[in-house]
Amino acid sequence: MRKLLLIILCIGVLTSCREYQPSSDPEAKLAFSCDTLCFDTVLTEQGSATLQLMVYNPNKEAVVIDRVWMDDGEAFKVNIDGEQDLSRLSDLPIYGGDSLFVFVRVTDFGQTGVDDAVLTEDQLHFHLQTGSSQSVTLEAYSQDVERLGIKGGRQQYRTYHFIADKPYLLFDTVIVTGNVTMDAGATIYMHNGAALYIGGDLTAIGTHAQPITIRGDRLDRLFDSVPYLYAAGSWDGIYLQTEVPRTYQLQYVDILSGNVGLYAYSTCNDRLPELTMNGCRIHNHSLYGLVLVNTDATVVNTEISNCASYCVYCSGGTHDFIHSTIASYFGYTTIRIQSVAKEDAAAVFIDNLQKTGPKTTSSFYNSIITGYQKDQLVVATPFDQYYPGIFLGNYLKTDTLRIPHAQDNIYWQKNDSNAVFRNDFYEYKKYVYYDFRLDSLSPAIGIGDSITALPYPADRNGVSRSLQKPDAGCYQHE
Repeated sequence: MRKLLLIILCIGVLTSCREYQPSSDPEAKLAFSCDTLCFDTVLTEQGSATLQLMVYNPNKEAVVIDRVWMDDGEAFKVNIDGEQDLSRLSDLPIYGGDSLFVFVRVTDFGQTGVDDAVLTEDQLHFHLQTGSSQSVTLEAYSQDVERLGIKGGRQQYRTYHFIADKPYLLFDTVIVTGNVTMDAGATIYMHNGAALYIGGDLTAIGTHAQPITIRGDRLDRLFDSVPYLYAAGSWDGIYLQTEVPRTYQLQYVDILSGNVGLYAYSTCNDRLPELTMNGCRIHNHSLYGLVLVNTDATVVNTEISNCASYCVYCSGGTHDFIHSTIASYFGYTTIRIQSVAKEDAAAVFIDNLQKTGPKTTSSFYNSIITGYQKDQLVVATPFDQYYPGIFLGNYLKTDTLRIPHAQDNIYWQKNDSNAVFRNDFYEYKKYVYYDFRLDSLSPAIGIGDSITALPYPADRNGVSRSLQKPDAGCYQHE
């Protein structure tokens, strides 16, 4: 025991007495982890996450930093060795082969007064006792936004028109009691927990070149290869709620990484609201992708993918899914970046068990329903032989479908060796993300019904679709 105490004491003495001889070589230089520290786009008046800059001393002898400063010092805040006031930093040694942490964040930019993102730069300078100076560039883009909602509360509007001039930032709960219009190219950022409730009609018409994007407001990264956009549940959802028939038109709308993508609910019993979706993408949600309750819907050339619960839930109404890809691979990766686990839920759940209200008739044509779990399609109906829905020209991963109108499909088999998609997992170290376009040997190639494909000669990406042997899903194999 005495020997152990003596060893510990000696180590402590040696460490505390560590000396250094500062280099007098005017050629001694520092090394940096990067020449330019780049921040992702920062929404004005929001600030940013903190990035790390490493300062290395590659020399054998110690070097001493006697001064650190910035040219402007307004847009960026720097913390070195626990000190945020750079004017108080002096005689800061870095031993030979050692390093120094520098933490940098963007201050709360004020409004720039222009619609486009504005580049802001500054220089962080390090001066050594030997007389040499070196610099690192600090760079960030600031983006003005139109703010809706109140932090920690609700804000209500009669109608609202989202235009494409500059993005919108929604806080908490925004309720629009009347009609909502979204122009092509509009971007709506949703703050943590934010939700949009719409009581009137919704007209959101984007294009392939100018889609409408609804996503979280974190534009930075969890890690170098993991954008916050990949983290599900960063905002709440879009809710369409009505007591009277409404019309919802969505074209090329991307709804990404919330709790719920699109939830359409009505208390109507006779004439139901009508939802039309074409070329849309609902991806990476911590609960549901598309929920249809007492709502008629036609969904074409649309991808609904990677939800922790149902990607599609249908209960009440007539629903036609045509050339759509529904893929449930949430969390199927070597690292779990989502804060929630995948439920034991099918990609598609059709609920035809309700005793009152509208019956459910959900049909799928030339579509894909699959995922990494065994049974991805559940039709809950009292008597399979009487269910009126049609399944034609699809690729389906299910072993429970027993209805009469579901014979002309290709079903997943246990011994299937060919991949359906180009990539159905996320590998963060290799910068590989999900890609639900068809693999070259995909069993979904050429299995679609040609008559069904006639009104849809191009896929979601504008690729011409073979009308004689169309592929299933929203992406035609190229």
